[in-house]
Amino acid sequence: MSASLTREDVAKVAALARLRLSDEELDLYTEQLSKVLQHADDMQQLDLTGVAPTAHPFGLINVVREDVVRPSLSQADVLAAAPDAEDGRFAVPRIVGEAP
Repeated sequence: MSASLTREDVAKVAALARLRLSDEELDLYTEQLSKVLQHADDMQQLDLTGVAPTAHPFGLINVVREDVVRPSLSQADVLAAAPDAEDGRFAVPRIVGEAP
C-alpha cells in the first residue's frame, strides 16, 4: 500500500492550488482522497498479464461533423465585447504575483 495521505498533505496541495479549505473540508477531502488513492493502489495490484492496454473499452468511430469554414465574428467585434483588450488580445490580470 502507498503511504497514507495526511491532513497536512491535503492542506499543502490546497495551498498550492490557492484553495482555502475549512477544517471540516480538510477532514472530508483527506478521507475522500485517501479512498481514491487506495482504489488506485488496489488497481496496481491486479494481475493484468495477457490484457492488452486500451484507451477506451469500446472501438471508437469518428462521429464529429465535417469541418466547414463559415462566417464568424471578427477579432474587432470579439475584443469590443471584452472587459479589457490590449494590442489585439484579451487583457487579463497576471496569474502569478500582483496585478499590474
